[in-house]
Amino acid sequence: MSEQSRRPRKPYRRPKKDPVRVLAFDALRAVDERDAYANLVLPPLLRKAREKGDFDTRDAALATELVYGTLRRQGTYDAVLAACVDRPLREVDPPVLDVLSLGVHQLLGTRIPSHAAVSATVELARVVLGDGRAKFVNAVLRKVAQDDLDGWLERVAPPYDEDAEDHLAVVHSHPRWVVSALWDSLGGGRAGIEDLLEADNERPEVTLVARPGRATTEELLREEAAVPGRWSPYAVRLTEGGEPGAVDAVREGRAGVQDEGSQLVALALANAPLEGPDKRWLDGCAGPGGKAALLAALAAERGALLVASEKQPHRAGLVAKALDGNPGPYQVITADGTRPPWRAGSFDRVLVDVPCTGLGALRRRPEARWRRRPEDLDGFASVQRALLTTALESVRVGGVVGYATCSPHLAETRAVVDDVLKQHRDTELIDARPLLADVPALGDGPDVQLWPHLHGTDAMYLALIRRTA
Repeated sequence: MSEQSRRPRKPYRRPKKDPVRVLAFDALRAVDERDAYANLVLPPLLRKAREKGDFDTRDAALATELVYGTLRRQGTYDAVLAACVDRPLREVDPPVLDVLSLGVHQLLGTRIPSHAAVSATVELARVVLGDGRAKFVNAVLRKVAQDDLDGWLERVAPPYDEDAEDHLAVVHSHPRWVVSALWDSLGGGRAGIEDLLEADNERPEVTLVARPGRATTEELLREEAAVPGRWSPYAVRLTEGGEPGAVDAVREGRAGVQDEGSQLVALALANAPLEGPDKRWLDGCAGPGGKAALLAALAAERGALLVASEKQPHRAGLVAKALDGNPGPYQVITADGTRPPWRAGSFDRVLVDVPCTGLGALRRRPEARWRRRPEDLDGFASVQRALLTTALESVRVGGVVGYATCSPHLAETRAVVDDVLKQHRDTELIDARPLLADVPALGDGPDVQLWPHLHGTDAMYLALIRRTA
């Protein structure tokens, strides 16, 4: 008998299940397999883990960082992995790639020590992939661990002077076409685009809105780590990632979670100067109901009625829930805003926050940057123009329409407004900037583009249009 055969084999060790990393992996798989959004998938997973007693606050914070950090930096991490894997990444099984990406984020994007990041990720691979593929994960991550993020970027990103857009795409983890589109919207300059791309990769604060007549900012400011909003008089920020569901006013529907950019759009429309009566308001694309709830509360203060229209029945249900308890009259209807059931000229104020690519909310939905394609713009274009056209027909002479998008892409903002107004000569653009008087860096007007790096908001766009005849 050989000496090797006499040597005792190591007993098989069952992999140790790490609830935090398993949950992060499950969330990434849901995003990949079901086209789910992390901000919708993660909260119920965290809630279930807390109910089982597996998680405390620190565990939840780590799981959240692993999921969102991995998604935000996916483009950068893919470039690093491509240099460490001996075949194209498209040939790597998606679950294996998710485990690898989680490991790379721990190595390059957190303060977790390298040895701990590798061992924890390999252990996760043993649990969710099996021992065979765990060896592959181990080999790849040991290559990644040989350098830090700056070192890897020197190796995998092309020099800025040779290909500026591709350099920014790899360094700041955005698709090249998105970098190009955002750069065009900003109007050039390296500093501005880098600041914007960096802001897209930062974790946004949770912002609450105190719905007028139902809650006050003073009430919300009594919450732990709550500070006033920057621009909206109804905004309160939770600076340490507080849990909105723990806030009484939010649970009761008297307050909600709403980015300050969205609040400013609603406030600007509500405060735009009118000629004539101010009794009937319309939110023509009301789902899921955040702007509608704020508009309804503002309308109630003036004795006006808000009609909240939403095409999708399930989203109309969310609108009804958001408006439940509003202090004044309102109506929620399920209707297609391009083929409205109401008569022309029925409203004094109309808001259409149109469907769009969502490139203005990449901080909150980081996976959206990898799902969107340039051809998606064509799919939205006709709907956006049709909704703005209908809105202009729905407002009376002297009334005001607000056209809004959560995208700064010029094809979804000024191009739409310019095209539609060429067909409607009985309109005029209102300068929206005075209605956001305390907000700096609003550009040349008359429309307004907000930015994450300048205003700390989503990149909301707003044009205000008055019907003149």
